[in-house]
Amino acid sequence: MGFHGYSNMLSTICKLLELVRFSHTLFALPFALLSAAIAWKAEPFRERDLVGILACMVFARNFAMAFNRIADRDVDARNPRTASRHLPAGTLSFRLVAAFAVANAVAFVGACFLFANPWPLFLSGPILLFLAGYSLTKRFTFLAHAWLGLALMLAPVAAWIAVRGLVDMHTPLLLGAAVLFWVTGFDILYACQDAEFDAREGLHSIPARFGVRRSLRIAAACHAMTFLLLIGFIVATPLLKGPVFIGTGVAVGVLLVYEHCLVSADNLAKVNKAFFHVNAVISLGLLAAGVVQLYLS
Repeated sequence: MGFHGYSNMLSTICKLLELVRFSHTLFALPFALLSAAIAWKAEPFRERDLVGILACMVFARNFAMAFNRIADRDVDARNPRTASRHLPAGTLSFRLVAAFAVANAVAFVGACFLFANPWPLFLSGPILLFLAGYSLTKRFTFLAHAWLGLALMLAPVAAWIAVRGLVDMHTPLLLGAAVLFWVTGFDILYACQDAEFDAREGLHSIPARFGVRRSLRIAAACHAMTFLLLIGFIVATPLLKGPVFIGTGVAVGVLLVYEHCLVSADNLAKVNKAFFHVNAVISLGLLAAGVVQLYLS
């Protein structure tokens, strides 16, 4: 393969990573790692578990995003905000993206063999089906945002099961519930950009059904639940009852308020800043604080 061949291959890889917004892996991965770090306080640490969690998170998300782009390619082509995405714009072919999705699904199942207990492998098929299902939800329910929240809730729950099995599940479920409402809230914020388009196309979303102003209040209520569940998670997890993690939990509450201050029904220009920057700080901050607190405890 000559220089141009390598250059084309690198360009294609970069486009595929752009397609799945690889940088957004920062949303769910830190919660999976935090859940696993707590689990490792009661179980022997195995390098293969860490590699397996990292691999499964990346492959599962790549599959879900690629499948979503395939399922939405016609809708994206009609939406001015998304018409420049790779499939409607023709910069990546349907066959290539489909092959990428299948390859990541196979790799996800293969990565499940890294774990000592069989649960990840048993659950791999249902998880992939659930992740793919999200891409179809806007066709029949305005609760699509909650489906996405449940999909990301799987991150801490699945990581815990991979390390400990079905033991002391209240810990990952509380953390997962906080993730559920957190993701649901910020996905509602993000969907406000397409409220008019969704309503016109007959697609279901909370902004399309209730309007942008009421949707912002619903998103705020979801984030209030996130904060309350985070407090419950701290109370139920003695290893995290320390100044570092508690202080970070308070900071998360402040950041959630700040996120809602960035947007209003009359001005959605800063939705992307609220969507990515603030939420990346929240997820990475909780992971860092959790690791430090676990070390100190």
